[in-house]
Amino acid sequence: MIYQAFFSPLEQFEVIPIIPLYLNGLDFSITNETIILILVFSFINIAFFSCFNTKDKTLNLIPSKFQILFEFIYKILISLIVDNLGETNGQPFFPIIFTIFFFIVTLNLIGLIPYSFTLTSHLIVTFSIALFIFIALNIICIRKHGFAFFSLFLPSGTSFVLALLLVPIEFISYVFKPVSLSIRLFANMMAGHTLLKVIAGFAWTLSACSGILFIIHYVPLLILIPLFGLELGVALIQSFVFVILICIYLNDALNLH
Repeated sequence: MIYQAFFSPLEQFEVIPIIPLYLNGLDFSITNETIILILVFSFINIAFFSCFNTKDKTLNLIPSKFQILFEFIYKILISLIVDNLGETNGQPFFPIIFTIFFFIVTLNLIGLIPYSFTLTSHLIVTFSIALFIFIALNIICIRKHGFAFFSLFLPSGTSFVLALLLVPIEFISYVFKPVSLSIRLFANMMAGHTLLKVIAGFAWTLSACSGILFIIHYVPLLILIPLFGLELGVALIQSFVFVILICIYLNDALNLH
């Protein structure tokens, strides 16, 4: 049992307490998740502030590699926001969209490093992020439209009979937005990392054999190369999909039906 658990493909998603800490029955332990979060926040801050001149806090005249990357993603995200929200409505929300994207993409990419940990492969993490964003969108919508917020569940011009059917459907689909947003990211990251682990474990098992089986172990190793590239693409694409859906939901909150 111990041998099977140690080599389980799901072992890489296990939350391991590094510094156990309990207070009044509550668990405040420092885990591998905590360490990765600290590393992610530190990396984002260091990368961001490395783009600025330390004297006058402006962008460097000769851009660094990080600054070129930041400016490239800045242009992509600003065009995405303008296309979905318009320049006037979208401008106030650019900082939060920009931050969410870098946070998600860093969490996705850091999980591709060997012996690292993928936070976005945990549903509780992705759902927490999606839920807080969903609550914020509702607050924005209610503050702007008041009771007109409920028109989201009833398109204008709908008859009373049809409304009895549409309102429950619209309400259920609306409530499930954070669920679908979180499951999409969680499922893609967990499935890809599990597949990589299974193939790598298969190659490791064959390498311990002799004869023809030892030679065959190079086949799954070669398969890992394109799969790693595919998983890298998935990590980037899912980050963009996450912010695109946020922009769409935000557009619905600002403009209603």
